[in-house]
Amino acid sequence: MLKRVLPLLLIIGSSICIQAQESTNKPFDVDVQYFYGNLIEHSKDIAHLITEHPKGLLLSYNRKTYGLNEWERRYNYPDWGFSFMYQDFGNEFVGKNYSLFGHYSFYFLNRKLQFRIGQGIAYNTNPFDIDTNKKNNAFGTHLLSATYLLLNYKQQLTNQIHVQGGLTLTHYSNGNARAPNTSLNTIAANIGLTYVPKDQGIPPYIALENKKYTEPIRYNFVLRGGANESDRLGLGQHPFFIASAFVDKRISYKSTLQAGIDVFFARFLKEQIEFEAVAFPQFGTQGDEDWRRVGLFIGHELRFGRVAFVSQLGYYVYYPYDFEGRIYERIGLKRYFGDHFFGAVTVKAHGSKAEAVEFGIGYRL
Repeated sequence: MLKRVLPLLLIIGSSICIQAQESTNKPFDVDVQYFYGNLIEHSKDIAHLITEHPKGLLLSYNRKTYGLNEWERRYNYPDWGFSFMYQDFGNEFVGKNYSLFGHYSFYFLNRKLQFRIGQGIAYNTNPFDIDTNKKNNAFGTHLLSATYLLLNYKQQLTNQIHVQGGLTLTHYSNGNARAPNTSLNTIAANIGLTYVPKDQGIPPYIALENKKYTEPIRYNFVLRGGANESDRLGLGQHPFFIASAFVDKRISYKSTLQAGIDVFFARFLKEQIEFEAVAFPQFGTQGDEDWRRVGLFIGHELRFGRVAFVSQLGYYVYYPYDFEGRIYERIGLKRYFGDHFFGAVTVKAHGSKAEAVEFGIGYRL
C-alpha cells in the first residue's frame, strides 16, 4: 500500500496552513524522536539488503491550529509543520537517507493519541550503479520520494516537556522515475520528547458550527505528465502524458466523489514492447502492439480547505499490451487555486508496483 503513496510532495499541502493565519499568536513546539526497527521484506528481491536493524532520528517543528480556518475545526485542530529524518539502514549497499518532509498531525483521545503523516524528498547516499553498486536494487536514484506515518501516545511531564512513544512506518521510492525501484519500507518503535516554549499567548479554540454543505455536479479536465523508465535496465527514461476528464460531486465539507476517463501515452511501454519482441520471443510479444491505454476510474477527494487528498481506482477498457494487470490506482495531493484551476502531484500504480509520479494541472468548470 505504501508503495502507492505518492511521492507526493506534501509541501504543497502545507500551503493550506498559511492561507488564513491572521492571528499574531502562532504557538508551536519542537520534538525529537529516536526510532529502531525492521525492514519489511515486501519482495524476495530485497532479502540481501536486510542485514541489520535500521535506526534513525526524527526532528520536527509543529505549528498549532485553533480553528482560524474552517477545515481546522472539522479535523479537531491538527498541527502542521516540517520534519527532518536521518535513517541508517544498516547495510553498506543501501547507504543512508536524509529526508525533508511537510507533515500534518491529527489528535484523538483528548489529544493524547497523535497520528501524523509526512511526505517529502529524501537523499540516498549510495544508490544503484551498474559498475560500483549493483546490489542496491532498492534505489535507482539519489533523490527519492519519502513518506512516513507516525502513531504516538503523548504524556505531559511539565508545562514545557512532554514525552511520547509509539510506532513509525517509513517508505522510500523514486516512483519508477529510474530503474531499479524495488523501494524499502521500515516499521520501527520510537520514543522522544517534545518541548513547548513558554509565554506563547495560546488562543482559545474556535468552536465548530455543524453546517451541511454540498455542491452541484462539476466537470473537470486534467493534463498530467512526467518521465519514467521500464523495469528492464538500459531502456532509458521517457516522457509520458495523460489526458483525463471526469465529473465530481462534493457531498460535504470533507468529501467529493469522482468518476471519469484517462487516456495514457507512456513512451516507455513502446520501448519495452519493441525490446521484448526481440529479446524475449517466448513472451509472445509481436512488437507492433499499441502502447496507448484507456481507463475508466472512480475516486474520492478528502478536502482540507484548498488542499485535497486524492484516491482513485481505475480499470483499463483499452489494453492491447499486458503490463501489470488491468486494474490501476492513483493516490496523491491536489491544490486548488481559486474556484477553477488546480495542480496535483500523484502516484499511479498497479497494486504495490508504482508506475509513475505524475505532475498535473487541471480546470474545474
